[in-house]
Amino acid sequence: MSAGVQNAGSSAVGSSDTEAAVAFVAHSTDQTVALGRRLGELLEPGDVLVLTGDLGAGKTQLTKGIAAGMGVADDVCSPTFTIGMVYEGARMPLYHYDLYRLDDSSQLDDTGIFDVLGDDGPCVIEWGEQFADELGDERLDVVLSRLDDESVAGEEPARRVAFYPHGVRPEQIASRMAV
Repeated sequence: MSAGVQNAGSSAVGSSDTEAAVAFVAHSTDQTVALGRRLGELLEPGDVLVLTGDLGAGKTQLTKGIAAGMGVADDVCSPTFTIGMVYEGARMPLYHYDLYRLDDSSQLDDTGIFDVLGDDGPCVIEWGEQFADELGDERLDVVLSRLDDESVAGEEPARRVAFYPHGVRPEQIASRMAV
């Protein structure tokens, strides 16, 4: 586990009625990126991660870390307006989608997301929770929450990062993150 990142156990996040397999508290942007780097080192082709959280929760920072863990040299930013980006990693590509601007599942066809799900690299999807049924049963939901109530005025709030696996491979990833 990265220095400073605390394993927060397995309590549920937000309004979810299911318990997280594992959760962490990151006390800075650097720790969020470090947690993502560790996650990126574990990913394999076909892995699907759905990142959920309010604006500023750290979804893109986590994705930057995932990219670094995969050996991506490019600067990673949220593809809010382009919807999708492909980054070449050391072993495989990283497919990064931001579905914030989509209103209806029928719009997914135009994004190209169905062409890369289960393909030659992992797919990280920001704001994909509204399309969970369309994205498949085998995915790792990652819920990021700002801990504003626990922060000191003028300091960056900590983030809670919780993993909710759906399927065998996502369970493997979550259990390896817990170690």
